Amino acid sequence: MPRIADPKLEQRILKAALRLWKRGGEKALTMREVARAASTTTPTVYERFQNRQEIVHALCLETRKKLFALLRESTSAREACEMYLNFAAKHPREYELLVAGWTKPPVSGEEWPSFTLLKQRMARRLGGRPEDHEGSALAMWALLHGTATLTILGKSKWLHNAMREACLNAVDLLGMPAPKNGN
Repeated sequence: MPRIADPKLEQRILKAALRLWKRGGEKALTMREVARAASTTTPTVYERFQNRQEIVHALCLETRKKLFALLRESTSAREACEMYLNFAAKHPREYELLVAGWTKPPVSGEEWPSFTLLKQRMARRLGGRPEDHEGSALAMWALLHGTATLTILGKSKWLHNAMREACLNAVDLLGMPAPKNGN
């Protein structure tokens, strides 16, 4: 009797891979360990994913969706930035996955929904089209990423709080309309 394909196998593999990633990062993510953690065989994992980089990319996309679902609930650029920093602090290993996804530019047609959302929030507050705010949104993202990374790596609660507050104050400045007539 032929085996029945498991429709949830790919998701089970990705859940197992995420558990391994959270425990030990990329070093813990071998095809053999993923197969063992997913209760399947290594060849079966290779049938679904060509290599470890493909698994990391899939995990990155899933994490990106998780972050976007959270940020979508924000009502302002500042609130979205606060949520972003909270996500990084609460899920440092998953944040690493996002960073792993930044090592190469998005594939043609691949969206970066959180970045698009930030530009939309800025356009709503400042006017214009979302594309008009790309530079400011990149500056906000750089501030956020630097702050998130340093607070994840740092051990000082005081420094964490001071950097977070400084970052959010800078976000507020970036999101303010430019003064008119030199005012």
